[in-house]
Amino acid sequence: MLRMISTPIGFFLLLATLRTGNPSPTDKSKDSPSDYPARIERLDPAAEAILPQHPTWHRVAAGFTWVEGPVWIHSGYLMFADIPSNSIRKIDHDEKVSIWLQPSGYRGQEPYGGKEPGSNGMTLDRLGRLTVAGHAARNIMRFESMNPDEKVTILADSYQGKKLNSPNDLVYGPDGSLYFTDPPYGLRTQSDEDPQKELGFNGVYRVPNAVQQKAGAEPKRESLQLLIRDLPRPNGIALSPDSNWLYVSNSEPKKWMRYPVNPDGSLGSGKVFVDATDDQRRGSPDGMKVDTQGNLYASGPGGIWIISSEGKHLATILTEKSTSNVAWGGKDGSVLYATTTDSVLSIQLNVKGVRP
Repeated sequence: MLRMISTPIGFFLLLATLRTGNPSPTDKSKDSPSDYPARIERLDPAAEAILPQHPTWHRVAAGFTWVEGPVWIHSGYLMFADIPSNSIRKIDHDEKVSIWLQPSGYRGQEPYGGKEPGSNGMTLDRLGRLTVAGHAARNIMRFESMNPDEKVTILADSYQGKKLNSPNDLVYGPDGSLYFTDPPYGLRTQSDEDPQKELGFNGVYRVPNAVQQKAGAEPKRESLQLLIRDLPRPNGIALSPDSNWLYVSNSEPKKWMRYPVNPDGSLGSGKVFVDATDDQRRGSPDGMKVDTQGNLYASGPGGIWIISSEGKHLATILTEKSTSNVAWGGKDGSVLYATTTDSVLSIQLNVKGVRP
């Protein structure tokens, strides 16, 4: 398919930037907030209703190693995980970054010995409680308040007596159940042969009635439901706005899957929604969210893929580096935040997203 890349500001702005000596958008030393034109692959006319005529990236924060799990908090600020530093961080109204929780994942006394000791994806339940994929902690945890020193509730940590691999991303259903993915990326070797890996597969699970679990209560381990076990690397996860479809990204090989959600919360047979195995650009299917119209915004090769509810690739918002996840924020939910290797970026779009 022909890809048309738009650079709205154009050559003369780039020339002016070079003459003034200001760092370019790809300058790794630029850690302070900055704005620069967004490059877009426009693949379908339907993308024009989604994307502004002159889209702009805003670099909210930078200088990290591998950031993930952005989530917009209702009172008006963003949180994200900085996995290698084993921390969850907060970006306040003035774009000041502070550590909210450290350690956020692995809590052992000995050095972790792996690349990703921290937590990963985050979301909110309908009561506004922060729920975190523990990743190297090998659990799902819910914070009963936005004070990280107060009570934490473990929603899941094992399946049939065996430790989970490393929960990666998660989403709540309208009935209060919680769906999450469990690849091995939070283990020390990130492989299926890791000596600490107890399960013989990488699954997608459902915690029934997770919202109703009492604060501080033990997880209902016997109730955890294994929904999918045949994906090599399940990663990002999202529900359609009507909750009739569950999307799961598979990082290796590069595919997005879609499953019908049954009335009892179980899943029907899945099908490949979009296949990106032939795209050799940097990045793989990872975190994703949906807008109110049902379009999917998925981290993938080259940046953020915008995919219609029919599975048509409408556009790609190109990013400088590998993109791990996205989240909707701002006053009305029309600002898309993205975590891209060492930075947190934002872009204003013409649509509103579905926020937890």
